[in-house]
Amino acid sequence: MPFTSIPVEPLDVAACVPYGVMLGKTPLDDASAPAYFSPSSDFWREHLFDNGAHGEAEILWVRYRNRDESLSALETHYLTQQAIVPLTGPIVQVVATSLADGSPDPASIRAFLVPVGQGLCMHRNTWHATRVMQDEVTALMLTRPSTTYDLMVHLRTGAPAGESGIRKMDGYRIG
Repeated sequence: MPFTSIPVEPLDVAACVPYGVMLGKTPLDDASAPAYFSPSSDFWREHLFDNGAHGEAEILWVRYRNRDESLSALETHYLTQQAIVPLTGPIVQVVATSLADGSPDPASIRAFLVPVGQGLCMHRNTWHATRVMQDEVTALMLTRPSTTYDLMVHLRTGAPAGESGIRKMDGYRIG
């Protein structure tokens, strides 16, 4: 079966717009968002996280080990954004927007190299998969606890997932 190659491209503010918000940008000191800069420390608002109605935010520690260049499936989350920030090595984040019927749009599939110190906060309904280029990469993830629980039950038992979708994606290769 022939594969459609998905080139891995650098993470870029403009390129991320259809899929989410790039994290780790150079801060602006223009009063458009809360920020403080001093010789000893700086802090600034990067993004306001939308975890959906009646949702709490959850921080997950994730260890990624999938180095497979073929893309077998994409997942999406219906109620919440999801942010991923690699801590111990870069990740490749494959993303796609949704068609009107909610399925992944094959024409929108892209792969971004996300270095340590940057990240991607994906919109709701952004299809995604994560790959690594080394044996294991630990990442911080910001998500919704009910989405994590729903996905965990689905993956462990095969019960239908209500807050997430997983679709097979045959015929694609990363790189």
